[in-house]
Amino acid sequence: MNPSLNPPLTVCPSCSGPLIVTRLHCEGCGVQVEGRFGSGPLGALGPQQLAFVAAFVRCEGKLNHLEAELGLSYPTLRSRLQEVVRMLRSGPPPPTAPTSSSARRREILAALEAGDLDAEEAIRLLEDSGDHE
Repeated sequence: MNPSLNPPLTVCPSCSGPLIVTRLHCEGCGVQVEGRFGSGPLGALGPQQLAFVAAFVRCEGKLNHLEAELGLSYPTLRSRLQEVVRMLRSGPPPPTAPTSSSARRREILAALEAGDLDAEEAIRLLEDSGDHE
C-alpha cells in the first residue's frame, strides 16, 4: 500500500454501516470506473485483517513463522485467525449501536480475564472498537 494514502474506510463515520467501493480512479490518465467493488470473500475484511491474511499467506499458514514475522504471541495470532475465519464465514458484523461499546468492552475484558486473549490483543480490540476509557 502506498504510505501516502490513507487506509480504505470500511465503516461509515456517520452511522457505522458498512461502506462499499463504488468508484475507482486512475491518477495517471484520469479514467474512472464505477460499480460495486470488493464484494468477494475478502471484501468483508478490514485493512488490518487483510494485512494479517497477506502475512499468513507469506508464511504459508505456519503460525510459528508468523510469530517471528509479526512479533506477536501464538494466542494473539490464533485470535486474529479466528476473527478472519469468522468474518469469512458470516461477513462483517452488523453495525452496532453506540450504546453497545460498553458491552463490547466488558466482553473483551472478560475474555482477557478468562485467558482467551492476551493483553496486547485486548488492547488492539479495545482500540478497534473505539473504546478508549
